[in-house]
Amino acid sequence: MDDYKHNVRGRFAPTPSGLMHLGNARTALLSWLQIRAAGGTYVMRIEDIDMTRSRSRLVKAILEDLKWLGINWDEGPDQEGPYGPYMQSMKLRQYESALNKLHEQGLLYPCFCSRTDILGAASAPHGLAGEGPAYPGTCRWLSEEERKEKERYKTPSLRMKTPDNPERFITFHDQVAGIVSVPASTGGDFIVKRADGMFSYQLAVVVDDAEMKMTHVLRGSDLLDSTPRQLLLYEALGYKPPSFAHVPLVYGPDGRRLAKRHGGIALQAMRERDVRPETVIGWLAFMSGLTPEPIPVAAAELIPLFDMSKLPAHPVRLSEEELRALQAHTISGSSKL
Repeated sequence: MDDYKHNVRGRFAPTPSGLMHLGNARTALLSWLQIRAAGGTYVMRIEDIDMTRSRSRLVKAILEDLKWLGINWDEGPDQEGPYGPYMQSMKLRQYESALNKLHEQGLLYPCFCSRTDILGAASAPHGLAGEGPAYPGTCRWLSEEERKEKERYKTPSLRMKTPDNPERFITFHDQVAGIVSVPASTGGDFIVKRADGMFSYQLAVVVDDAEMKMTHVLRGSDLLDSTPRQLLLYEALGYKPPSFAHVPLVYGPDGRRLAKRHGGIALQAMRERDVRPETVIGWLAFMSGLTPEPIPVAAAELIPLFDMSKLPAHPVRLSEEELRALQAHTISGSSKL
């Protein structure tokens, strides 16, 4: 048992494109609790590979918010460890190396299609939820001559071929969703490098988790549909995949995913209003089924209470009253609950 605990590694990997709010703080807390309860190593990684969305000034704010909540880490951008760097923007060489491995296996091909082209394709198959329209394979069958002609006018993206065997399925056990099994070709061939030279999230996250020796990945259920594609990459690159747990998201009273549009849920605003971190943790624990009421509690006090089976199997929907109570904490700074 002790060897198991020491080998457990998990992470939280935020994108610095906005302030931390209760929704993503809940995911951070649950991933932290999972690893701390197992006595493992917790890693903080910043996924800033998308330069069009990432803001370097937000990295500091994210780290400060998490530390304020009582979430700490053993390795990260401010605490180097053996598997750094812990910023995706500093790992482009590793991603290029992985891309070369895929190329050597004949798994990549250039694609000249725009999103509009894909949307307009009458034969386009239905895509994965959250993954956009499925790619119909238009450029996969271009001749070498046709590809060279198109390259004269347009820089292509690179797509990875998914198995075209209809009997091939990707099956895995998710610690929250249970057994998931989908055809390997679901969603079509996917982009691993964009036309502007940016590596895709799918490729980067697989390389990162594999090279950082992740054994457990707990993240939001919005990424569940990405997992089959990532498992294809794990297989092609010769990596061992981690154990996955996709936790249902939190929704506002309007039925939409909890986000800054709901107002009053940014951690930075709560900190500035002197809201107690225990109050926030209490709400996060309550929304995750770990406590029966949103009673103030320190993050560390939840470690012995963590149990994957307690997590809700379905999305959590806040009532108008609950959302107003959360917003009141930001507006007034009150910690009464």
